[in-house]
Amino acid sequence: MNSNIKKVGFTLLTAFVGGAVAIGAYKLLEPSNLAGLSLAERQKVYFTNNPSEITASTGAIDFTQAAAAVSPGVVHVRTTYSRSKEQSAANDPFGDMFEDFFGRRGQRVPQQNRPAPMGKGSGVIVTGDGYIMTNNHVVEDAEKIEVILSDKRVLEAKVIGRDKNTDLALIKINAKDLPIVKLGNSDDVKVGEWVLAVGYPLTLESTVTAGIVSAKSRQIGILAPEIDRNTYDPNNPPANSSIESFIQTDAVINRGNSGGALVNASGELIGINSAIASQTGTYEGYGFAIPVNLARKVMDDFLKYGEVKRGYIGVTFQELDADRAKELNVTEIDGLYVNSTLDGGAAEKAGIKKGDIIKRLNGQEISSSARLQERVGTMRPGDKLTLSVLRDGKLRDFNLTLKGDEGNKLANGGKEVTEVVNSLGATFSPLTDDAKKKYGINSGVVVTSVSPGKVFDMYDMPKGTVITSVNGKGVNNNDQVIAALKQDSKMISLQGFVPDGSRFRVTFPAK
Repeated sequence: MNSNIKKVGFTLLTAFVGGAVAIGAYKLLEPSNLAGLSLAERQKVYFTNNPSEITASTGAIDFTQAAAAVSPGVVHVRTTYSRSKEQSAANDPFGDMFEDFFGRRGQRVPQQNRPAPMGKGSGVIVTGDGYIMTNNHVVEDAEKIEVILSDKRVLEAKVIGRDKNTDLALIKINAKDLPIVKLGNSDDVKVGEWVLAVGYPLTLESTVTAGIVSAKSRQIGILAPEIDRNTYDPNNPPANSSIESFIQTDAVINRGNSGGALVNASGELIGINSAIASQTGTYEGYGFAIPVNLARKVMDDFLKYGEVKRGYIGVTFQELDADRAKELNVTEIDGLYVNSTLDGGAAEKAGIKKGDIIKRLNGQEISSSARLQERVGTMRPGDKLTLSVLRDGKLRDFNLTLKGDEGNKLANGGKEVTEVVNSLGATFSPLTDDAKKKYGINSGVVVTSVSPGKVFDMYDMPKGTVITSVNGKGVNNNDQVIAALKQDSKMISLQGFVPDGSRFRVTFPAK
């Protein structure tokens, strides 16, 4: 009898000691001791509802487990703005379009009857101590930010960091033991797989919609439409450039969903919902989310450095297709054609040259600028990567060390010329010999893309327009266009042909 009592006592003592050790270990990792930890490390501390236990049935589709696990970790973000911001938006000819697109505007009422202007969006809790991912446009310029939790609590939030280039922001509320959404891996996302969009659309409470991933690495031109990345490398951008490589989904996303979660069938976060393709401001078929791998890197930068650290390759390029390959007189129709390398940039130092065709990054296929910018966007200055490029019919590997902002300048021009080029809103390719014969000219470049609302669009110079001279100088390639723009800092004069063959000449201010 005494032996059994001793055994029971020893077992209880062991349990008590084990519990004490566990509690002590937890205390060591309380929020006050989390400084320097990445998001993934913080999640290991706080995560309790393990989505890895969630399974999606392959027969009858069932998202109940994923929805139940994710919904508590998605919050409503409510913002308040000053009247001066509202008036500024009212005077902005693009204001209505932008605000409707992202969900901040409501019915217009007389100024004197309006309450303080407010906005709304969503956010995703990623740590138990209150760090929340959302969109930059949800909280930008807000005087007050409130977060409404799933349990109806309303807490004021502060901005930890904002990045216009990715439309991401990290905000923080003072709370403990919050439900969180587990980070997934957006590189593993496949076109056709089921996804859920979770957020606070329109005037509704928490809402879950389902759909599939309909495309990856989409560029839709909402963050910086003045920059066309077919020609100007997003990894060597001018100031205020952006990274767009959205996950496209047909899950229903509406105004107010911005900043909410896009999750896979296992309840893992794969994207931050950011925009919709719509003519009306409401859902018309497609929504777009920022890949979580890019978001994770930006958030970790905010936590570790207080700002985003971005690395640059240092090349300008064009995406290849059959038409572009013919214009450039190359046989390859897939990849990124290097127009130039930057003096002292990572690519030049590694030995990459004009005419090389980028095919892979760290062994992964690269066929679009969006994919390249997404991959490089997850890296920092000093990080090393391998670019595989096609040169003289052979695939060669080059090892690069990414440069920081100090290497972020175009070799031909400078900031002022870069701004002028971007303001034109067009990209150019050399004119083929057949096209020169057609128009009876000896020089020229063809417009390969036009950005809405920029100079070429405003002056009705569409894709296919031929430019024969810039500021009186004949031009045959991008370098000559830039050199000609440098001739006059006040006015720009263009001559050429519109696609129907009619001649044109136009002059406008350089700024």
